[in-house]
Amino acid sequence: MSRPALDWSDLRVFLAIAREGTLGAAARKIGQTQPTMGRRLRALEAALGHVLFQRTADGFVLTDEGGTLLRHAERIEAETLAAQRQLAAGVHDIDGLLRISTLDWFAIYMLAPVLSEFGLQYPKASVELLTDARLYSLPRREADMVIRMRPFDEPEVIGRRLVTVPYALYAPIGSAVPTFGDGAGLRVVTMHEAYAGRPDVLWLQRALPHATAGFSSNNLAVQAQMCAWGAGYTVLPRPVGDATPGIAAIDLDEPLPGRDQYIGYHRDLRRLPRLRALMDMIVARLAD
Repeated sequence: MSRPALDWSDLRVFLAIAREGTLGAAARKIGQTQPTMGRRLRALEAALGHVLFQRTADGFVLTDEGGTLLRHAERIEAETLAAQRQLAAGVHDIDGLLRISTLDWFAIYMLAPVLSEFGLQYPKASVELLTDARLYSLPRREADMVIRMRPFDEPEVIGRRLVTVPYALYAPIGSAVPTFGDGAGLRVVTMHEAYAGRPDVLWLQRALPHATAGFSSNNLAVQAQMCAWGAGYTVLPRPVGDATPGIAAIDLDEPLPGRDQYIGYHRDLRRLPRLRALMDMIVARLAD
């Protein structure tokens, strides 16, 4: 009896399960239901005549046969995505969708005005803006353009430094200017401990080492609002702090490091008109 033919859509299901580890997470990843994912996986295993995953209490673990299939499936995926990118790059009108990933504060305070201008100039184009903390993959076409705080080292990505964003210490308007290296009796609003190694976080620790950390967050817009409500001194990117009513920058005569932002896109899209138009506008409006 012949086995069912191998279906590429089943390979997409297989890749999602291999990467996410559970049916539920894989289903959310590709927009399917969990029962559908289980049914498609069983169909694939039947087509190949091999069990591809061990079902454990902690999730799905690849068998040896599953590991072999993973290597081939990733090559098929890479070729499929490359074909999609090259075909998309052949479109000459400035229309269609662009998916951009960046930090939430950068999107709100720096990128939003540029995207608004882009939409007015090119009404047939549309932009999907992703601002969660996850690093979206350009090679896998999870995003068409990414703006982030570290350089791009992927060989298939064209990237450049876009801008150095200055930072400053902020406090509610009228607050006393503290002494650098002290901070006793003061409260500060800080980044979440997961970001403890960032240069701006380390600077605040040196500037006000005796201050009490009264509030922490991984969201800079929230920190700015807490500062405005009197929760404490905080370090913010100037575009965020300067746009927040009720707070003002304080100069402690100690330079505060800025943060570089880098912009990148997949090299296969370098001739895509809508991407080139948006890239040129972002660079013209925001680059140093």
